[in-house]
Amino acid sequence: MITIALSKGRIFDDILPLLKSAGIEVLDDPDKSRKLILDTNQPDVRVLLVRATDVPTYVQYGGADMGVVGKDTLLESGTQGLYQPLDLQIAKCRISVAVREGFDYAAAMKQGSRMTVATKYVAIARDFFASKGVHVDLIKLYGSMELAPLTGLADAIVDLVSTGNTLKANHLVEVERIMDISSHLVVNQTALKLKQAPIRKIIDAFALAVKK
Repeated sequence: MITIALSKGRIFDDILPLLKSAGIEVLDDPDKSRKLILDTNQPDVRVLLVRATDVPTYVQYGGADMGVVGKDTLLESGTQGLYQPLDLQIAKCRISVAVREGFDYAAAMKQGSRMTVATKYVAIARDFFASKGVHVDLIKLYGSMELAPLTGLADAIVDLVSTGNTLKANHLVEVERIMDISSHLVVNQTALKLKQAPIRKIIDAFALAVKK
């Protein structure tokens, strides 16, 4: 049995064509079913639905043989025990710095200055501002990031940006792009040894589909 860990939403939707290229079709609709383990048309392949941030943990500790997860999550959670054979080039977005309209970001970024930044990407934000010689006080938030500059909780936020429409709607401005993000395939290293043929078959099918 091959178990693939996925998260609901954009990653799940974007991975379906790649799964199909490997001859795998998910038989259940996660939006209509409450099941967390989904059957596929392959009797020896199943899909595990977990939170995006939990995908690396399930794969690392053997709860799943492989999974699909954003680069942002990998950078925050670490990649111990994970083999990362492919950037799948799906669920693309970016991690950026945003501030409220009218905030003087250039002045705040002068070396030796100090800013308060709200984010759930603490490690990414810390490394980014440290590379610029800017001292930041980091506040970890898990949602509604846009509220932080509007309420005075923080000077800036570091968050995922796709279209930028949410920022505009909340009178925030994207001032600096930190990195581009896409989703990667991760594989449990022990599973790769024990189930090499079926896992390699899926990896190769994904790689071929990504190149097209």
